[in-house]
Amino acid sequence: MSQDKRVLSIQSHVVSGYVGNKSATFPLQVLGFEVDAINTVQFSNHSGYGVFKGQVITEQDFDELIDGLKQNCLLNYTHVLTGYCRSPQLLTKIGKLIQELKKINPNLLYVCDPVMGDNGHMYVPQEVLPVYINELLPLADVICPNQYEAELLTNIPTKDISSLLKTIDTLHDRGIKTVIISSSEHGLDNHLLGVASTTLGGSRATFSIDIPKVDAIFTGTGDLFASLFLAWFTLTEHNVKETLERTIATVQSVLERTSSSFSVKDSSAKLSSKERELKLIQSKCDIENPKVKIQAKPIIST
Repeated sequence: MSQDKRVLSIQSHVVSGYVGNKSATFPLQVLGFEVDAINTVQFSNHSGYGVFKGQVITEQDFDELIDGLKQNCLLNYTHVLTGYCRSPQLLTKIGKLIQELKKINPNLLYVCDPVMGDNGHMYVPQEVLPVYINELLPLADVICPNQYEAELLTNIPTKDISSLLKTIDTLHDRGIKTVIISSSEHGLDNHLLGVASTTLGGSRATFSIDIPKVDAIFTGTGDLFASLFLAWFTLTEHNVKETLERTIATVQSVLERTSSSFSVKDSSAKLSSKERELKLIQSKCDIENPKVKIQAKPIIST
């Protein structure tokens, strides 16, 4: 692990709050990764506030940024992380960039967080979906959709754990060696279920972890999850069980710290978006040294 770890993170940005690159950059830096960020959007705050202002990066803007990096020989990355992007045309350009980066560094690890929606609702244009399926997934080494996004990518409804595993099988069959379902509704009562599966080394190993629900709605947790998984997957030398456990341990600690700061403890009370912003900086110790309380259990190991 002596090689410098340099991540190109391409996703959203907010001036105030923690989503997208604001949620991903700090954890990666704390864990020893250099992070270069390209912001697909730059907003005042996330859209959950009701009012938000800002800009969406254009294809020309993106080309200019990449050209500047290229002319200064700054495209030597070890990792790429992609998240929210609502433009299918820009997503195509991102795919072509990743191809170029993999030629520069054949060992580059690409983690794809296909941010498209949640709870049965897409919040990006429908045209984004085929770009993910046909252009980005073939490049991905790791993919970490939520349950709904996995259903979109595979066209398989997940009604139980068996069908959830079928979506993972389908993604593996498309050449993606490590697949993580960051959250699904098929856990125990009052729990979400996380599943991580890898075919690295020629054998299949799949693990599940029960995640206690925190009684509040947060934004930016998926972005945090993806960045932590990238970091620990690298630091554990691709141990998917340890990576899943440490990632969940940190995310849960951040959510618990955030919820404990609420001014009103009644779960039925309406909390402002500002109050529900992740307490990320305050959780630095949990990012550096996650306390694993929940063990991942093997589902398949062949």
